[in-house]
Amino acid sequence: MIKENKSIGNYRWTICGLLFFATTVNYLDRQVLSLLAPALSEEFNWTNSDYANITAVFQFVYAISMLFAGRIIDKMGTKWGYILAITIWSFGAIMHAYSMEVGQTFSNILALVGFGAVPISIAGFMVSRAVLGFGEAGNFPAAIKATAEYFPQKERSLATGIFNSGSNVGAILAPLTVPWIAIHWGWPTAFIIVGVIGFIWIFFWIVFYERPERQKRVSKIELDYISQDDFALAPSEGIIKEEKVVWFKLLGYKQTWAFIFGKFMTDGIWWFFLFWLPKYLEAQFGMTATQITLPLAVLYSMTMIGSIYGGWFPIYFINKGYTAYDGRMKAMFIIALFPLVVLLAQPLGYISFWIPVVLIGVGASAHQAWSANIFTTVSDAFPKKAIGSVIGIGGMAGGIGGVLVTKLGGYLFDYYEGLGHIQSGYTIMFVICALAYLLAWVVMKILVPKYAPILNL
Repeated sequence: MIKENKSIGNYRWTICGLLFFATTVNYLDRQVLSLLAPALSEEFNWTNSDYANITAVFQFVYAISMLFAGRIIDKMGTKWGYILAITIWSFGAIMHAYSMEVGQTFSNILALVGFGAVPISIAGFMVSRAVLGFGEAGNFPAAIKATAEYFPQKERSLATGIFNSGSNVGAILAPLTVPWIAIHWGWPTAFIIVGVIGFIWIFFWIVFYERPERQKRVSKIELDYISQDDFALAPSEGIIKEEKVVWFKLLGYKQTWAFIFGKFMTDGIWWFFLFWLPKYLEAQFGMTATQITLPLAVLYSMTMIGSIYGGWFPIYFINKGYTAYDGRMKAMFIIALFPLVVLLAQPLGYISFWIPVVLIGVGASAHQAWSANIFTTVSDAFPKKAIGSVIGIGGMAGGIGGVLVTKLGGYLFDYYEGLGHIQSGYTIMFVICALAYLLAWVVMKILVPKYAPILNL
């Protein structure tokens, strides 16, 4: 880890802590459905394809919204853009508790405009997931922008890894709490309680966040440290309105396309792990909602380690003289090798369910390490005024990749379940999960073979 001079000050780590908790809430909200999916599927008679369609709505809206979320964050600024995002997604989370009422209204609207009938439960959860996805799209553009504002280049991947580990903490807390709440107080209450937490976070964000040059808690020494290698920050940036960045201009850079492809290929893998693992443990090992609690907690604890140390990993190469980008890409190649162990999940699963849980945990941990670094390639290459927009474009690509993975999974699981061998469907999906990162890295390296910051945008 980094040894820093205490005289520099460390308020930037307070901001990192706020980003960590926001990301924790973000993943708590999105994972409630996957944990309740086995019970809800039984209650409402959903097929795997029905569940895939519901989760795909979230991913599709999330993908499209990411394009605009980055733009909105750049326009509104990190503080108020984040507040808007978490307000919307917390409201969307609570809406799930009223999915039957929402579904009835939505079905009536569809009937009035001439569309066929949609089962009320499916319609209600689709609308709720859409609102959740629209709001949650703002989390990472805002968090990455805040990281770029508060950290020098060499610390950004570490800071990103730390706040991104909030997704793992959220994934750990969810199976430890959501099934218990659902059993004792009902599944609607689980959605309501988790949704309310986001509104509590907003209070602390308002109190503690301000841009570093305006933040009285940031010393002059720490401010200089933060901006030591800031090649793109104009003296007046953040004091006057930032120059508008045109999307199409961003699409003219190979750096943008490298990020787009990397997100497209790998985001869907994390979505798959997040949304389908509870159903996988139920389908393959006959586990109940309470029985999956410990395996999921162990698995997502592993991913937290990957997120934090994956963010630190490039620093090892940077300290050896590599540029930030070259050190990051070297680290990402090594990280991309770890998901290959997922290929063994099904062949060795007959021994114990713990074998696939641990192997998938390694793959999911590698994803979080990958994620901590791929986000930071944007702040390495682009000026701060464009970071939110580039993150948004890449996030949209990642969301579309997620939709494709989810729809493919739903189709394969229903198909092979009909043949009496759903395990084959999971085998195919695990092969995709294992190979996606290496392919993504190769294409990214071809597009941007060496460090090439964009100085004039």
